[in-house]
Amino acid sequence: MPDKTTRHASGSPPRSSKTEAALPVAGEKLQKVLARAGFGSRREMERWIEARRITVNGKAATLGDRVGDRDRISVDGRPLATGAAEEVRCILYHKPTGEICSRDDPEGRPTVFRRLPPLKPGRWISVGRLDFNTSGLLIFTTDGELANGLMHPSSQVEREYMVRVMGDVKPEMLQSMLEGVRLDDGVARFTDIQEGEGDGINRWYYVVLMEGRNREVRRLWESQGLTVSRLKRVRYGNVFIPSRVKQGQWQEMDEADIKSLYRLVDLPTKKIKRATARERDVMERQFGKRTGRGAARKGGR
Repeated sequence: MPDKTTRHASGSPPRSSKTEAALPVAGEKLQKVLARAGFGSRREMERWIEARRITVNGKAATLGDRVGDRDRISVDGRPLATGAAEEVRCILYHKPTGEICSRDDPEGRPTVFRRLPPLKPGRWISVGRLDFNTSGLLIFTTDGELANGLMHPSSQVEREYMVRVMGDVKPEMLQSMLEGVRLDDGVARFTDIQEGEGDGINRWYYVVLMEGRNREVRRLWESQGLTVSRLKRVRYGNVFIPSRVKQGQWQEMDEADIKSLYRLVDLPTKKIKRATARERDVMERQFGKRTGRGAARKGGR
């Protein structure tokens, strides 16, 4: 049987100054190779390995396997193409409320992935999630290593939200949320709170977090006896939602924004793959539909 672990004489895998490809330098963990190829996070790839969806050299892979550049990796019976992650794509999506961030839902609710352009090979990986009743910015990438870096708490990447709060918000409540509140899963805090518009019991605020725990924004406000009636993510790192991208629409990210994401997590930038002409046409038609209908109505008056 072929040896799954390939090492140099030093006992350590070689390193390259160039961006690593999907079929890796010798001796890398299998789940890391698959994540970088764009199939999902390392944790998700571990589940795929346990489910026997991955083979190495014709045999079912096991957790702990390491692979080299001569090993033949297959996912669901399909060979992993050399260079599948040499190029990266990133898109942003304006999520409406009423969509989930999972690929499938037993309840049949709509998923954000249904609106994204199809990929071959690989798959879109969501950088974090938004809950069913939250709208706003989602970033998708084909680079699992980039996605993991952006989501990991140690990276300290800012997430900014616009939140409408119902209740009598007092200065001491805001101070408490800035200093830190103990929730069920540990202490949480906002790093910044800015007051927005509104009056009476409904006011808008802009808040910033450095992590992405489940329902964290809502739970922080609820800890002060307040209710969040609307919640929208407006920024992730240095990336904002462009004004022309309406709810349910996606847009290819430009090179400058993609490079800024790699810098945020101290990773070397990979070669950026652009959308195909067909995908660009589909993307532009999203925006054109709205303009076209408006122009038609105006012209018919």
